[in-house]
Formats: sequence, structure tokens, C-alpha cells
Amino acid sequence: MSSLMFPLLLVLLAVPLFLSARKQKKAVAEQQALLNSLEPGDRVMTTSGLYATVADASDDTTIDLEIADGVVTTWLRQAIREKVAVDADESDAVVDDVDDADAVVETPVQQDSKK
Repeated sequence: MSSLMFPLLLVLLAVPLFLSARKQKKAVAEQQALLNSLEPGDRVMTTSGLYATVADASDDTTIDLEIADGVVTTWLRQAIREKVAVDADESDAVVDDVDDADAVVETPVQQDSKK
């Protein structure tokens, strides 16, 4: 009985380790494919949560990101977490909010005359 315990424990420990190593290798390959596919104009998010637009992706180790109009910074490629889809509705919503703010008319506060 004890001679069967060691091989059984070995299998029970080795299988999860093997599967997790495969999962990690797949995640690394997906991240590398993302980093290699970046082109100028792509919208990205960094590992620190900064949203930016790719300005120049010609270097192998660094990437230039435009974080505001005319403000370009250089980052390591590994700092890019994901590519963000640009949503046309989102940019329109910001403009709509500004238009609505201009249309708000303040009304005088009525005071209570029960004193």
C-alpha cells in the first residue's frame, strides 16, 4: 500500500504544476503578440492605468506614447497592459455633457417665509 502512495502523490502534484506552466506560457505568448502588433494611432492602457495613444512603435524595447495633445513620453514596451478599443459614443458623450452644462440655468433659491 505505501509503495503506491509515492507515485500517486507525485502524479497529483506534477499534473497541476504542468498545467499552470502551460497556462503561464500561453499568457506570455499572448502579451508578446500584443506588444508586437502595436502601431501608431493605437489606444493603449499601461500597467499603471494610464490611457495613451501610440505615437511611435519603431524601437524594439521602448514605445512613445502621446498622453495629451503634443505631450509624448517614452515607455518600456512591457509597460503596455492592453490595447483599448476607441469608442465613438464615449467621445460624443463628453461633448454632450459640456453642451448640457452650458444650457443649465440657475434658478433663485426660494426662502422659507414661516419665521
